[in-house]
Amino acid sequence: MMGGFSFFPPVIKMLLIINGAVFILTEFIGRAFTIGSEPVGSYLMYYFALWPIGGGFLPWQVITYQFMHAGFWHLIFNMFFGLWMFGPEIEHLWGPRRFLVFYLTCGAAAGIFQLLLGPVLEPGRASVVVGASGSIFGVLVAFAMMFPDRYIYLWFLLPVKVKYFVMFIIAMGVFAIGGQSQVANLAHLGGAFAGYVYMLALRRGGAWGGAFRRVQSWAKEMNRPRPIHGERDVVDAKIVDLTDTNKSKPGADEKVLETRMNEILDKVSQSGYQSLTEEEKKILFEASKRIH
Repeated sequence: MMGGFSFFPPVIKMLLIINGAVFILTEFIGRAFTIGSEPVGSYLMYYFALWPIGGGFLPWQVITYQFMHAGFWHLIFNMFFGLWMFGPEIEHLWGPRRFLVFYLTCGAAAGIFQLLLGPVLEPGRASVVVGASGSIFGVLVAFAMMFPDRYIYLWFLLPVKVKYFVMFIIAMGVFAIGGQSQVANLAHLGGAFAGYVYMLALRRGGAWGGAFRRVQSWAKEMNRPRPIHGERDVVDAKIVDLTDTNKSKPGADEKVLETRMNEILDKVSQSGYQSLTEEEKKILFEASKRIH
């Protein structure tokens, strides 16, 4: 922990552990043990990898395939050079629940893209898909939209703004559609598209922003405790010190904090983290401590 920021926030840590454990299960245990005459790994691939529709597809595979990988370097590239490098700041700003929903949604959308568009754009390539690349592409798009002018160093030498890097790899994926490589380019693009739509939904004034916030408000209203015997909560207007949690009224202050956090996160989405004032950064870090 450094200033409230964790290099291994809870969801990313969980994803790293699960993906590593599944890799060990399929690559080592799956080959060492058999059921009948078939290795256990063959059964795992059949039931949990993403198969084409009509060729072994099962509904849960759009989630489970995200945790399986085709080799050691496939796993390392997705988990460390993708998820761990670009994910912690996003989870830190959004919180674990929203980040997990985003990650799984991008991965599921990637699988659906591959299932529906594969037979049309890549006929004859009825291949089995594994890997978290679709989810990682969603994370990359989100990071590029939140921190567009942040520099990354290719091969640890060449500085490139992250927005140009993400645009380049997406363009490469588009041009590679229909090629002979074993890369699931449609899944990558599906994850990137889902990440882009999700970010638009979070931005104020975005095409889906109003509907998205109405759904959020409805869900929170459904989960809010109801007053007993017709009592109503009355909250006086006041200035809230976010660092003084002992003096705050839980219901009122949480609502004020949530409103202020939404305003700051909208600003981050539109202009990047560097646009925040020192006061806004302080509020963001204090709020993240309360969340975690």
